[in-house]
Amino acid sequence: MERVTPARSTSADAAWSALMAAAQNGDRAAYERLLGDCIPHVKRVVRRTGVRPESVDDVVQDVLVTVHRARATYDPTRSFANWLSAIAQRRAIDHLRHRGRQDRREVFDELSYESYPDAGATPEAALDGEDRGRDIRLAVAALSPGQREAVELLAIRQRSLGEAAAETGKTKVALKVNLHRALKTLRARFEGSE
Repeated sequence: MERVTPARSTSADAAWSALMAAAQNGDRAAYERLLGDCIPHVKRVVRRTGVRPESVDDVVQDVLVTVHRARATYDPTRSFANWLSAIAQRRAIDHLRHRGRQDRREVFDELSYESYPDAGATPEAALDGEDRGRDIRLAVAALSPGQREAVELLAIRQRSLGEAAAETGKTKVALKVNLHRALKTLRARFEGSE
């Protein structure tokens, strides 16, 4: 791997080293300043490594997390810019490797996706779906009025417990009990029919 030369002057690198040393001793303000100051440098390194523009911020975040985790390993007598650049390069290369593996596995072809037939979309499957829907409607209709009301409000209309309680005048507990009993009844009916 090629050695990265810092794009910073020696005095600026010394300032970063001092900030990191202070951060290692618990100075939070120094650490925050250091991280803010080094973001443009990290972005330059990441872009030079070949990361796509839309992924640069993600890689920068990964670099900052890595710096945070590895901050205790930094030696203040050495160049902070070189240490940071090495981390940024490695994170960028990891991203490129991951992206390459992902690109080999995943293919996006909008035209193929739109024209690809759904294997489950057969006339028989449509009829089975209609039959299943009718069976569910009949099973819900056969529930007690309280259970049917709970299923309709909480499961079908997706109301919250508070909204359903306000609408019906029933307590949240009563609605939960009715829904639980209704689901238990429906489950028993459909498990027995399969």
